[in-house]
Amino acid sequence: MQWGFIALAAVGGALLPLQALINARLGQSIGGPVWAACTSFLVGTVGLALFLLVQRAPLPTLGQLPTTPWLWAGGLLGAFYVAAAIVSVQHLGAAATIALVIAGQLTASLLLDHFGVLAAPHPLTLLRVAGAVLLFAGAWLITRF
Repeated sequence: MQWGFIALAAVGGALLPLQALINARLGQSIGGPVWAACTSFLVGTVGLALFLLVQRAPLPTLGQLPTTPWLWAGGLLGAFYVAAAIVSVQHLGAAATIALVIAGQLTASLLLDHFGVLAAPHPLTLLRVAGAVLLFAGAWLITRF
């Protein structure tokens, strides 16, 4: 088992509700969720640039940059997620927002895995579907009570 990666994923996930709450408060301070998302990405970009400097990572060459336009969509998808979380957490709370985010992520992941979108396929199984159903049941309970 790759415990380091498991811990990294768990810590990353544990920080998502805090990120959403901080960004929501930032949005209240600076004029809305889109400004907060933009600021969050700017701060994150500066942080990553500093990390790359410390790591002395070489700049990618022009030949390494993707030429397929949809490969640039990850940043837009991340921006949508951050803005959606900022808006949602203010109305649903951190627990319900993250429960629904995870339920949505799991559903999309199961479908992307099953059809092998951008990676090797991992077929749907009864156990995987049961896990998704249980997660949706948990999200429903969190949003109800």
